[in-house]
Amino acid sequence: MAYSRIEIAPSILASDFSRLGEEIRKVESGGVDVLHVDVMDGHFVPNISIGIPVVESLREATRLPLDVHLMIENPEEYIGEFVRAGANRVLVHQESTVHLDRALAMVREHGAEAGVVINPATPVVMLFEVLDRVDTVLVMSVNPGFGGQKFISGAFAKIRQLAEWRARYNASFRIEVDGGVDLENIGELAQAGANTFVAGTSIFHTPDPAAAARQLRQRATGALSQRA
Repeated sequence: MAYSRIEIAPSILASDFSRLGEEIRKVESGGVDVLHVDVMDGHFVPNISIGIPVVESLREATRLPLDVHLMIENPEEYIGEFVRAGANRVLVHQESTVHLDRALAMVREHGAEAGVVINPATPVVMLFEVLDRVDTVLVMSVNPGFGGQKFISGAFAKIRQLAEWRARYNASFRIEVDGGVDLENIGELAQAGANTFVAGTSIFHTPDPAAAARQLRQRATGALSQRA
């Protein structure tokens, strides 16, 4: 299954932007699988982060897949531009558009993998009708907008429900989790069914980001082997 492999996805929001190239090389040396890129518009979430020029620069700086998380209003207006800038995966919030099916179709039409995101207060059942049209479901385990927040434990139940649906319907979407992921909870998250783990401060705000990424992978894979 496409979702069977653990992915560690450092969130560049937590990196030192004055040394972004160096920061990327550090996590690459730790064997990470993908870079997570948070795009915020100051309207859908109470913060402004980065846009298309930074994604273009990231594409030139790394061969890692770019997992671009659009925390913006009217995402349909920008999907094509982000894919052209280098996004391999584009993740759209269920809460940000009244035409979610159309937005996801647009991502795929532009040649990228399509992902859907839900906020902590959104029930997972809101995604049921699009699960056969997505490559990734991202469960937010913090309220989006700022890094370094405390993990919201309600994410576990959502991940377990998604994993149960995935098995029941023989689906292949990945389950991604973002917010407060660290060595204390990544094992339980993996056992619940998550496959892709976005980590910001628990990687970049450590003395050795490469080692931190390797430790997260070891904890997740170790938890899965125990379950087996």
